[in-house]
Amino acid sequence: MRDMEERITLKGSRDGLRLILHPTAAWEEVLDALRKQLAQGPSFYHGAKLLIDVGERSITDVELQAILAIMTEHDIEPAALITIAPTNRTTSRQAGLETRHPDSLRSTSPSVVQGEGLFLWRTVRSGQAIRHQGHIVVVGDVNAGAEISAHGSVIIWGRLRGSVHAGVGGNQQAIVCALELRPTLLRIADNLARTPDNHRPTGPEQASLDGDNIVVVPWDAPRR
Repeated sequence: MRDMEERITLKGSRDGLRLILHPTAAWEEVLDALRKQLAQGPSFYHGAKLLIDVGERSITDVELQAILAIMTEHDIEPAALITIAPTNRTTSRQAGLETRHPDSLRSTSPSVVQGEGLFLWRTVRSGQAIRHQGHIVVVGDVNAGAEISAHGSVIIWGRLRGSVHAGVGGNQQAIVCALELRPTLLRIADNLARTPDNHRPTGPEQASLDGDNIVVVPWDAPRR
């Protein structure tokens, strides 16, 4: 059986998150991978727009409805069906979805961060969710199962094990820093990443966007 990351890929775009399906993986494996991915951070995906990118793969009405049902469970809005297969147009139209070509996706643009910073001097425990329209600073740990969402940057003076979304609303200049950066899920603007299983931080690190990719570098690395 393929690894989950091989069956689905989530990337960001100005139009929302882009769900890219493996072109030949069994459909049930694709659905199972999507369920597991979304279950890792229910609030993390809440209210997001999702482009369903099936590429050359032909899908049936039943298959598309199965994906839409999973998205509805997590309050995710389908934005469009991305495909180059002409046979998918009818399926998409019957589901009330716009059909788009991959070349039509736009690049993201930065937005302005508004609001003051939020300073928390405590550990954010599993099950807790912190949201703020400015920057967030936590002096303490963010445990696995906790969620942090900020329109600006997120600074953790401690261990980051939970999920973090910095740059909510499309701010590509946002960064995420932690003394120990090992998030369950990491999202900056509309770009998403998971921490590799073999990632072992040796000191404070900073995550930021480099194009459409999230890159992690030591805090004392030379600034670009």
